[in-house]
Amino acid sequence: MVKGFRQIALLTAVSRILGFIRDTVYAWVFGLGTLLDAWNIAFKIPNLGRRLFGEGAASASFIPVYSEELNKSPADAARLANSVISALFVVLTGIVLLGEVIILLLRNYYYTSSETRLALNLTAVTLPYMIMICLVGVIAGLLNVHRHFAAPAIAPIIMNLCIIAGALAASFMFPVSMKDKAAISAAGYTFDQPAVKQLFTLAVAILIAGAVEFAVQLPPLYKAGAGLRFAWHIYTKPFKKILTLMLPMVIGLSVTQINTLADDLIAWWFSASVEKGKFFTLFGNQILYPMERGSVSCLNFAQHLYQLPLGIFGISLATALFPVMSRYAARKENGNLCKTISLGMRGSLFIALPCSVGLMMIAHPFISVWLKHGNFQAKDIPYVTWPLIFYSVGITGYFMQHIITRAFYSLQDSKMPLRSGLIAVTVNFILNLVLIWFLRAGGLALSTSLCSYLQVAILLIALHKRLGGELLCGFWKTLLKTSAATAAMAAAGGLILFLLRNFPSEHRFDILRLALVIPVSAGAYLLASKLLNIQEIALLTAKKGQNIEDTLAQDQFKDQ
Repeated sequence: MVKGFRQIALLTAVSRILGFIRDTVYAWVFGLGTLLDAWNIAFKIPNLGRRLFGEGAASASFIPVYSEELNKSPADAARLANSVISALFVVLTGIVLLGEVIILLLRNYYYTSSETRLALNLTAVTLPYMIMICLVGVIAGLLNVHRHFAAPAIAPIIMNLCIIAGALAASFMFPVSMKDKAAISAAGYTFDQPAVKQLFTLAVAILIAGAVEFAVQLPPLYKAGAGLRFAWHIYTKPFKKILTLMLPMVIGLSVTQINTLADDLIAWWFSASVEKGKFFTLFGNQILYPMERGSVSCLNFAQHLYQLPLGIFGISLATALFPVMSRYAARKENGNLCKTISLGMRGSLFIALPCSVGLMMIAHPFISVWLKHGNFQAKDIPYVTWPLIFYSVGITGYFMQHIITRAFYSLQDSKMPLRSGLIAVTVNFILNLVLIWFLRAGGLALSTSLCSYLQVAILLIALHKRLGGELLCGFWKTLLKTSAATAAMAAAGGLILFLLRNFPSEHRFDILRLALVIPVSAGAYLLASKLLNIQEIALLTAKKGQNIEDTLAQDQFKDQ
């Protein structure tokens, strides 16, 4: 498990670094405003499909059943895998065709602004990406069962490289200044404008990325003995079991992604613009929009930053643990299953809590260094900083969501995550509509964070009733020690920032702040963890081949 976790984490780290470069290119080329907002919504929709049907519901429902079949008969398991991939391809193609028809009807027969038409047209181009990336997600789950982690983790790297290349190519082929973009915004958006052509060039780059990502998965797939071919064994008991598990998982495993899409859509609807004006009318009253165009992009920049630790550590840990949990669940070894879930919970806490506090500390200088280029101005930095701070509040909740939902899916129970997900999505929507009037885009971020803890609480109570007291064994001890180590980290980092408080807010000094604060804070946290004997540090320091499950479980369960 350690090897898989580290391999996924390393490649994910490379992907996230490229993701930061991608967002820097976004900021440089587009700046904050309608253009980047429209792009973020258009790309978020097929990307949500990947979360729901690819690496989310389909993969999570497929892995436990496929693991069972692989133990019984590799030939039957191969037929099952090909049937799932074939059926998913057919269903996704139908969804994409239906989506294209709906977009066509909205664009041609329903009155929309030129801004909304731009977002719809971009979505129409990017929607086929959903098919390719969802298939990549399912194949990734299959390869993980066979202990191959590299090719699935390379896929996001390919995507980011294609986006960076596409955005840079678009800026050189269709050059346009920020002043020109402001004039276009006032006149409305049409396809013949250079700024709009930039966006559609980017959309084509996404389709190329999807094709390459899919192609990269094929060699290791054939090497694992699970060659890809069309199959339609959809009436077998294992396939029906996957289908039964998957449908509720669509919401249960993707609550955070659904909530962030809701954040984006609400930010789009409740943002003022040159075309819409500053007010909207409700029951005959004029009401000032709580946000402005660019809010969607601010949320997305903040999401990408808080998702850095989530992607490198949280999802990597959950991905590496899921086959282990599935194996214990299939063997009815509830004791080992409890220990593995406890390991995931404690590991999540150990990594997430300092990441949350650390991001809050470095938010302003990091965003300055990261985004303040080209069309992204210094005045835009606070609009990204506050959503990031509020998203950071929920990092521990986001980590634990992935562990606990996969624990239920390893038990082939998808109903409880569905119920908790529906509650979280509903509460998030209500909180969004309330908090935007007080905290603007930050309110959308805070709502998502709070709802992550709500879902974790609901699932923990249900899982505790089902598996017993060992589930949280050692958790409170780890919480206490981790909080102390995080306080030491915050004190060390805060001291550095205090000593540099009189330095100007310029790039070179912000780089200096980061260059000092990050290593000093990380060193303080690791040193405090060592002194406090926090066992979860083995996630980062265990030697290759070491059985980390036994290493961590030994200390936490020795008194039982």
